[in-house]
Formats: sequence, C-alpha cells, structure tokens
Amino acid sequence: MSAGRPTLTIAALERWVAHGARWRAVAVSDDRAIVALCTCYGEPVDVLEGSAPELIEFVRRHRGED
Repeated sequence: MSAGRPTLTIAALERWVAHGARWRAVAVSDDRAIVALCTCYGEPVDVLEGSAPELIEFVRRHRGED
C-alpha cells in the first residue's frame, strides 16, 4: 500500500454504502482485500486495500451484493 493512502476498513465500506454508493471487490486473498469504491451508478471512484483479517472475511461474504 502506498504511503498516505487510507487503509480500507469495514466501517469505511459501511459508510460508503450508507451514502448510497457501491463497492466492488477487485481482488481478495488470504493477505489482503482490494476494493473499488464506486458511485451509485457503478462507476469507479477510488481503489483501496486493507489487510485486516476481519475486513478480508467481510469482503468475501459481501462481494456479490451489488
């Protein structure tokens, strides 16, 4: 992850969705989750990643909910 970039968290994904936007899993491994944050129309806005085990599990569980 590059310096200065925010780390992806479950709370950030939940806030994103609460504001009417969407997210899409780009890649999920045992070590990290990479997620595209998208507009409500599905257009990518940013890509963030995180390595917390609970985040990886959350992304795996919810990756198909769009």
